[in-house]
Amino acid sequence: MTHGAGLGIDAGGTRTRWALAGSDGAIVAEGEVGGLSGLQLASEAGRHAVQATLTQLAADVHVHSRVAAIRAGVTGMGDGALLHAQLAALFSLPPAAIDLSSDIEIAYLASFAPGEGYLVYSGTGSIGAFIDTDGQFHRAGGRGVLLDDGGGGYWIAREALRHIWRGEDEEPGRWRTSPMAHAVFAQIGGDDWALSRQFMYGQERGAIGKLALAVAASADNDPVAAAILARAGGELARLALALCQRFGPRPLVLAGRAAFIHASIQVAMRKALPDALSLTHTAAPAHHAAARIAANATTIRPTP
Repeated sequence: MTHGAGLGIDAGGTRTRWALAGSDGAIVAEGEVGGLSGLQLASEAGRHAVQATLTQLAADVHVHSRVAAIRAGVTGMGDGALLHAQLAALFSLPPAAIDLSSDIEIAYLASFAPGEGYLVYSGTGSIGAFIDTDGQFHRAGGRGVLLDDGGGGYWIAREALRHIWRGEDEEPGRWRTSPMAHAVFAQIGGDDWALSRQFMYGQERGAIGKLALAVAASADNDPVAAAILARAGGELARLALALCQRFGPRPLVLAGRAAFIHASIQVAMRKALPDALSLTHTAAPAHHAAARIAANATTIRPTP
């Protein structure tokens, strides 16, 4: 068991990953629990769900180490006061030992030093990010799944279901000829409209985003699924191009689980970008980067 480690947390809509780093930056333990979002804090049920997720995370972490500092990135991050208080209580830490930000800031720092490049992230939602040399965070997209977030998992799922049900409007039963529809309905639990309605309007956005996996699984056999994924790549390229237009060309890193559910997404994104722009398809795990930042903070902050 290590003592006084730095805890890094990368909280997204579908899963929350954590890692512990020692003072030398080495990762000594890691794991994951269910997803959470700052948006959940707007309702009582959501607050209870976040508390339950963080309680499980704390129990898992305490098996390995006492925590001296926390660096956490949380999707949907707004006012982090409640999350800050929950973490302080669960880990018996003073407020100064906990640093919260959006999950995208953590993901950016896992790939670049400030000012070096652009991150395009595709998870449940999507966003382009740039942190300049003054530490200022700049975004393209990332406005939320109800407004946009093109190319993210939720967007892919929504586009698939929209196509399926528009086809049913025109020709009831058409879905039976579609490999994508078979895969999507198998994940939802059936082909009745009531099931699709309940899924889209009753599930958390992270659960909806996972439906993109069914689209990807059928893409090699269904041209509609393939076209949706190609459009997703184009949407992600748009985020990168928007940042390039504002701040000039810089290297790009593509990250997030939804970006890698099928190779056609990266192919389409690369095709939509100028050849001169460097695009890397992998990035260091964000929870590892957060843990190392937290571990570094323990070297300059007295351990409580």
